[in-house]
Amino acid sequence: MTVDSLATERLRLRRWRIEDLDDLSAVFAHPEVWWFPFGRGWSVEETERFLRRRLEEQDARGWTQWAAETRDERLIGYVGLSPPMFLPEVMPTVEVGWRLDPSYWGQGLATEGASAALAHGFDDLGLPEIVSICQPDNTRSERVMKRLGMHLDRDTCHPTLGIPLRVYRISRAGWLTAPPDRTAPPGHPPH
Repeated sequence: MTVDSLATERLRLRRWRIEDLDDLSAVFAHPEVWWFPFGRGWSVEETERFLRRRLEEQDARGWTQWAAETRDERLIGYVGLSPPMFLPEVMPTVEVGWRLDPSYWGQGLATEGASAALAHGFDDLGLPEIVSICQPDNTRSERVMKRLGMHLDRDTCHPTLGIPLRVYRISRAGWLTAPPDRTAPPGHPPH
């Protein structure tokens, strides 16, 4: 099922455009954005390869991670769904993931966007389960996974990079019974 965009209270998740390259390159150049697993920011060339893959996926499959924009249409990264082909031991499944400009961290936007992506995955795509994968040192992402109602499934290792990974999982049934405050920004009451 193709969905052109999803709106949350503070975000718009939309299909990618090749014109996103400059703005996305500025976001991906921050070392914090790709610290896990690369320990550095990305070059324009690396960002272009990422963007072209997303464009191919959205054309071929109808869905992938979306461009994440603030309501004033500022591109701040991505949030969305994609099969984690890099980790065959968890396949077949779909991963929810996010990478946002560090100046937007700590505001609950990853949780808000990922919550919309999970709802789309379960309600529109009919997925039975969704995973999220991080390095154990990536405590910020791990907190988002827990806030979404996901539970630790396993600790494992990246098959080619050799780095430790932590896999969180949530089933459709678990999503339907997750706490209603999963989209509330930290320090704010639930809606």
